[in-house]
Amino acid sequence: MADYPVTFNVARPEKFERPQVFLRILVLVLLSILAGAVGWIFGVFYLAVPVLAAVFISQGDPQKYLQGTQLPMILRWYLALYSYLAVLTDRFPTEAPETIISFEVRPGGSPTVGSALMRLIYSIPSAFVLVILGIVAAVIWVIAVISILIQENYAEGLYNFQLGIMRWNARLLGYHASLVEQYPPFAVDSGPEAPAPSAPATS
Repeated sequence: MADYPVTFNVARPEKFERPQVFLRILVLVLLSILAGAVGWIFGVFYLAVPVLAAVFISQGDPQKYLQGTQLPMILRWYLALYSYLAVLTDRFPTEAPETIISFEVRPGGSPTVGSALMRLIYSIPSAFVLVILGIVAAVIWVIAVISILIQENYAEGLYNFQLGIMRWNARLLGYHASLVEQYPPFAVDSGPEAPAPSAPATS
């Protein structure tokens, strides 16, 4: 999907660290305690993105929004955290997220406040499929965690599936934020993409 105006990539570690498995579980437990359920947090974020876009668009020229909005930075941080929790990287986003993942947007279109809010509806089909795929991803997550605890790695095919889902998420968020006009493709894509930041060397 190299022609789509949103690209996402992350460098796979040579091996995954067992302590990071327990840190992930701790983070997920804390999020569940704070919000009642992890999905609730991500759901609120999903709903907030087009509302934020509408607010920013209402403050001036739509083209100025496309060129100067801070939303890509927010989305980049969110995707870096999501990638960590999804076991795509061992790097928790306490550092600059662009050093962990590659998330690039080529802005386009003529967004309005109305069109930004309508994306809450337009995005439903893609989001619905992602929820279904998320069930599969949750099973893969369990397999990945067990594999990492045993051998500090997990199957490349399973990793690529998780990466494909994350790319779908990234493209949907770019569309959802009115940064691009083109609807995200219905595809779990793990093919060539923008270069990912280098994974840190492991000892």
